Amino acid sequence: QVQLVESGGGLVQPGGSLKLSCAISGRTFTYRAVAWFRQAPGNEREFVAAISWTGGITTYADSVRGRFTISKDIANNALYLQMNSLKPEDTAVYYCAVSQSDYSGRAYQGELRQYESWGQGTQVTVSS
Repeated sequence: QVQLVESGGGLVQPGGSLKLSCAISGRTFTYRAVAWFRQAPGNEREFVAAISWTGGITTYADSVRGRFTISKDIANNALYLQMNSLKPEDTAVYYCAVSQSDYSGRAYQGELRQYESWGQGTQVTVSS
């Protein structure tokens, strides 16, 4: 059973930084891609970034490329999202997710249905 627990959210001023963490448990040797998504009130859940669990692939949404960095710590079963130069439009609930079954690569393009397991989310608010 996959369990994902996010932490690190909070209130930050525009231009500030936050680092999100996701503690991952379960059969991690079966994981293919792990990712961050976000959902703002009234909006659909959208892709932020993905990373291969055992390889070197990373992908980002255009809206965060150059500002956010996704990383992993396999030894400690953890996923991270370093967020810099935050903007008010980055305000959302951030979720980590795991894909175990995608061999097409569409998980790295942010296709929501490729992810079977989700955390409960952590709120990020960017406001002065």
